[in-house]
Amino acid sequence: MTEKVHPVDEMLPWPRLATLGLQHVLVMYAGAVAVPLIIGRALKLPPTDVAFLISADLFACGIATLIQSLGFRGVGIRLPVMMGVTFASVGPMLSMAAAPEIGLLGIYGSVIVAGLFGILIAPFISRLLPLFPPVVTGTIIMVIGISLMRVGINWAGGGLPTLTRMVDGEAGSFANPNYGQLPGLGIALFVLLVILALTKWGKGFVANVAVLLGIVAGCVLATLLGVMNFDKVVAAPWFDIVMPFHFGTPSFHLVPALTMCLVMIVVMIESVGMFLALADMTGRRIDRAALTAGLRADGVGTLIGGLFNTFPYTSFSQNVGLVGVTGMRSRFVTAAGGVIMLVLGLLPKMASIVESVPAVVLGGAGLVMFGMVAATGARILATVDFRTNRFNLYVVAISVGFGMIPLVAPNFFKQLPHALHPLLESGILLAAIVAVLLNAFFNGVRNAKQAEQEVARAAAAAEHA
Repeated sequence: MTEKVHPVDEMLPWPRLATLGLQHVLVMYAGAVAVPLIIGRALKLPPTDVAFLISADLFACGIATLIQSLGFRGVGIRLPVMMGVTFASVGPMLSMAAAPEIGLLGIYGSVIVAGLFGILIAPFISRLLPLFPPVVTGTIIMVIGISLMRVGINWAGGGLPTLTRMVDGEAGSFANPNYGQLPGLGIALFVLLVILALTKWGKGFVANVAVLLGIVAGCVLATLLGVMNFDKVVAAPWFDIVMPFHFGTPSFHLVPALTMCLVMIVVMIESVGMFLALADMTGRRIDRAALTAGLRADGVGTLIGGLFNTFPYTSFSQNVGLVGVTGMRSRFVTAAGGVIMLVLGLLPKMASIVESVPAVVLGGAGLVMFGMVAATGARILATVDFRTNRFNLYVVAISVGFGMIPLVAPNFFKQLPHALHPLLESGILLAAIVAVLLNAFFNGVRNAKQAEQEVARAAAAAEHA
């Protein structure tokens, strides 16, 4: 009798793989290219170099995603994961960019060190599993979703309310004139309505790619309204090769390297929450060895980023929400997305087509996907005993409150030492630390075997849901 293939390991026909993989690419593309755009402009690089940063980012995204989704011995979580540049690294890298003695090559040196550091500490981070019972993981995942909603809402509004530019060497902010314009809000609402309609009335494959079809419909409407144009596509070359050390040999500096290693710890703790969310969504049991392999892939991806002229990589939480929306649990779908990202990195003209998708179109889809991440956290919390254990209420309530601080009060920790800012400016990390500490204080810490059994039960419940 043939053994039943787990949905995570299901190999779909290639047309479906390509379509579903493209959907993942479209979901993460805006976030994936945002960091090289920000850093490239902060360094005042010429447009051709900024364009190369984007291509290099897409190329490295593809490689890192293939490693994480397909995996090889001891590396890769083998779940439907898309890898992208982490926003947690933006603040430190902007500080490095402002220092003439560090610059871009110093950034790459610190990224390489952080990647090697991540590979080495992965086994130790994975031992934190006993600290993450459902009351903790559910809270963290809920905060991840709530934090991402800010991104989706700003996309729907047309980007960011204020933009930053350099004037005479000084950073200044000015209002974004396109933010909140009625045509953009209308497009975002149209995309949302299309997705909802296809989800309710679509059948089979159409329902599975509702987000992609919603984005395509939004692009058609945006083109008709003159919001989307293809000037960048015409100007872009057809083919370009991404070579390691394109900008020169990286330089290494102690403080930037230590700072980026600290960012790596932040990223890996956030990744634990995302891996547990995917385990719940897909019904795939993950133990300490699997967590170690996934975290090690974060380190390998970051090392690849430093070698191929880009930045630290992590598992993209945007795509976790897409897995929940579509119900497609096959890791080969994200592997197909990785191949598409890799090809886009080699074909700047093709990448420009995706780059041309307006933020407002992605915003309509983002509201659905990012909300699904928060809903996944709520579903996990629904299994927590709040009736007889009132301490769990305190764990959730206070942790969510701490997680909201960077969102609602960005200057809350302004007076604290600057070295602490990478830790304090991540609401996800704050929520994680507070949830772990409060749970340990109120409920104690389980042993590793109990932790793995609890994760297995949660995965089994998700599989039968």
